[in-house]
Amino acid sequence: MLLLTIKKENDDLGKQVNKLDNLVLLKTYIKHCLTALIIIISSINLQAQEITYNTGKKYVLGDVTVSGNSSFSDQTIVTYSGLSKGKEMTIPGEDISNAIKKLWNSKLFSDIEIYITKIEGNVAYLEIKLSDLPELNEVKINGVKKGKKESIIKDNKLTKGTKVTENLITTTKNFLTTKYKKDGFLNTKVHINTVPVEDSIKKARVNMVLNIDKGEKVKIKDIDFIGNDIFSDKKLRKSMKSTKQINRLRIFKRSKFIDSAYQADLSKVIDKYKENGYRDARILSDSMIINNDKTISLQIKVNEGEKYTFGDITFIGNTVYSNEFLSRLLRIKKGDTYNGVLLQKRIADNTKPDAVDITNLYQNNGYLFSQINPVEVSADNNVIDMEIRITEGKPAYFNNVSVVGNDKTNDHVIYRELRTRPGQLYSKANVVRTVRELGQLGFFDAQEISPNFNNPNPMEGTIDMEYSVKETGSSQIELQGGYGGGGFIGTLGLSFNNFSIKNIFNKEAYKPIPMGDGQKLALRLQASRFYQTYSFSFSEPWLGGKRPVQFSTSISQTKQFLYNYQTRNADKSKSFNITGITVGLAKRLTVPDDYFTLSQAVSFQIYDLKNYNTGLFTFGNGTSKNLAYTIGLGRNNTSVDPIYPTGGSDFSVTAKMTIPYSLFNNVDYTALKNEREDLVIIRDDASQTSIDRTNAANRIGEIDQERFKWLEFYKINFKGAWYTQVAKNLVLRPSIEFGFLGAYNNARGIIPFERFFVGGDGMGTYSLDGRESIALRGYPNQSLSSQDGGTIYNKFSLELRYPITLKASAKIYGLTFLEGGNSYNNFRDYNPFDIKRSAGLGIRIFMPAFGLLGIDFGYGFDPLPGETVKHGWETHFIIGQQF
Repeated sequence: MLLLTIKKENDDLGKQVNKLDNLVLLKTYIKHCLTALIIIISSINLQAQEITYNTGKKYVLGDVTVSGNSSFSDQTIVTYSGLSKGKEMTIPGEDISNAIKKLWNSKLFSDIEIYITKIEGNVAYLEIKLSDLPELNEVKINGVKKGKKESIIKDNKLTKGTKVTENLITTTKNFLTTKYKKDGFLNTKVHINTVPVEDSIKKARVNMVLNIDKGEKVKIKDIDFIGNDIFSDKKLRKSMKSTKQINRLRIFKRSKFIDSAYQADLSKVIDKYKENGYRDARILSDSMIINNDKTISLQIKVNEGEKYTFGDITFIGNTVYSNEFLSRLLRIKKGDTYNGVLLQKRIADNTKPDAVDITNLYQNNGYLFSQINPVEVSADNNVIDMEIRITEGKPAYFNNVSVVGNDKTNDHVIYRELRTRPGQLYSKANVVRTVRELGQLGFFDAQEISPNFNNPNPMEGTIDMEYSVKETGSSQIELQGGYGGGGFIGTLGLSFNNFSIKNIFNKEAYKPIPMGDGQKLALRLQASRFYQTYSFSFSEPWLGGKRPVQFSTSISQTKQFLYNYQTRNADKSKSFNITGITVGLAKRLTVPDDYFTLSQAVSFQIYDLKNYNTGLFTFGNGTSKNLAYTIGLGRNNTSVDPIYPTGGSDFSVTAKMTIPYSLFNNVDYTALKNEREDLVIIRDDASQTSIDRTNAANRIGEIDQERFKWLEFYKINFKGAWYTQVAKNLVLRPSIEFGFLGAYNNARGIIPFERFFVGGDGMGTYSLDGRESIALRGYPNQSLSSQDGGTIYNKFSLELRYPITLKASAKIYGLTFLEGGNSYNNFRDYNPFDIKRSAGLGIRIFMPAFGLLGIDFGYGFDPLPGETVKHGWETHFIIGQQF
């Protein structure tokens, strides 16, 4: 607002006019009144900012004063306005208008007024009256969850100290209303109030209160199509993936209206026509009808057009690949029903970075700057002739390749994983693979890895490549306590997944531990009154630093004391000890492809029993030794995030075997077997004397000690899992597992160690005998196997996952599952369809400092062995593993 007035001088003259008969003074008064009127009229025109000032009078600016409510100094305001003392200016004129514009555009003031306080000859004195815009003090948001408030403040820039203008209030209100309407809350109402802050600070400050009433999401009662003859309403509704009308039988897709999803689904309706030859199909109009029951009905009017077929398809501009080769890749022939969606996917499938299409064919072979455009050249008689025009461009080579953002991980650890090198021919597949390899390291936030193309030069055929990464916590700590196995159990585990062993004696490298070389080191201690275990493991993924050959080693010591029922304490004179060491090598292969890994390991274990008679083993005193060789072949091409893969598969088959000692140790195991069978009859015969039965039991123990002095067995395991993204971030994970434990010599028998125990969380509680715990949710731990464990097992699982957040600080996803599995004592009992079934849901939380945590609620549909009623609900707590 601009207001120019003559203040005091005119008032004084007005009081004297009745007393004056001096004509000169009266003329002066009239003159000043007319001048004031002209100025006021001109000021109105200044406000409109549409009049050119040709009627003003020139004055010299005498002085400028400042009044009003402002925290800025007078000198600062005057200087910023440009109204300096002694300046010659026209009043009214552009100088004052520009001064107001500058003050207003600063977005610091409100109620800006400029007055003429007096005029002395050709000297004018001005007064600037203004008030500071109030600053935002606090924001209170009502009507939304606590976790959403921070994003509202951030998105609308409602931070403390922000100047509160009407525009800020209006844009915030419109933003929130639009945001929630897009999410399906069509009746959203937003009210914003500001309350002045009363305190001793001179600055004008206000508290802002946002009252958000989202209301209920509006449901879709009906979706009706008008003008459709080719496809029924039902088929067109089915093509709409996210917009559904009310159906009580549908579970996973709700009928709530979301505008963004609706707009995308309108395009899918047209795609349905285009996929079936109707390339001219159009949405003529769509309307929303609000029903009395607070639902809506959607009416969509379509024009189907006529059906087309493909005619001649000609390639133009291709010199690298022949027409025949490109035609085989396109896989569309003359006479096929026109399918515009399929044509686009065969040329460039934007939904799959590794799709088999023509664009990727060029991109993966250096032609970064190639362009492929399909053009319709004729549509006579509904037959469409196509020209696929190809501009191949010059082959591109990587010039500079760099990585930014690695603050902890050393450069050589990253660069050895890169598939793109300076001077190398550009390949999109190599860029995608590099992103995967960096994500699989586990040192970076897989969601934040970004390949950036810099300085593309089509003329020179070069491009710079920069991979941006964000470090995430790669060390984990496990510190927990609990009650189990007859007493309190304490656990301390430390896992360093980006360790640097070469700096272990370098004091300066401890921040807090030596890190950056990609090695893994883990320590774990667990103890109670009855149970102690200690383990150490180390792995180097690039042994020698030249090739991806992983070296790993582990040492473990486990001790179990027998429970004394009289003292209810541990009897430390009776124990079962296991000491083991493992050394292994794993090499990345190049054939059939470089997703394959061949692993080999040699392990040695000593099982030492001292007066440990429990019935778990047939001998309570003695030693068993286990020298085994393990070979495995695996293929893992999951992408990109190892915590939440969204594609690819993970397969592995392993064989663990020992030396067939029975071939050369000159022991007659058949005779021992026959003797043992006879002794079992005596031991179990109640008519025998106690001495004979005791002697028979002791002799059985001696025979079993001889049989298992050196363990002899072979063991086969297979595991496979697939990951398929069925919708955005919604991942389906089917998996299958199989295991078999066999013996070379049937007379010697299958060993009592290394067996399979199915059921529960699979955490392997008290796995002293080398047993393998197989998770099967919905049943208690190890409840689906006999006391001695099974020699065969199979398991089938189907899991559907959806992420809640995939941020580096915490990755959280929910899941539902169907599972089935069982264990069997021998092949005579094996039936892959005789399984225990379960279903349920759960949640997983991965935090870098603590690893993977989770909880599952599973329902067992079948009875436990020996029972007749279905098991029902079971709760499982998960630590450090996935299913």
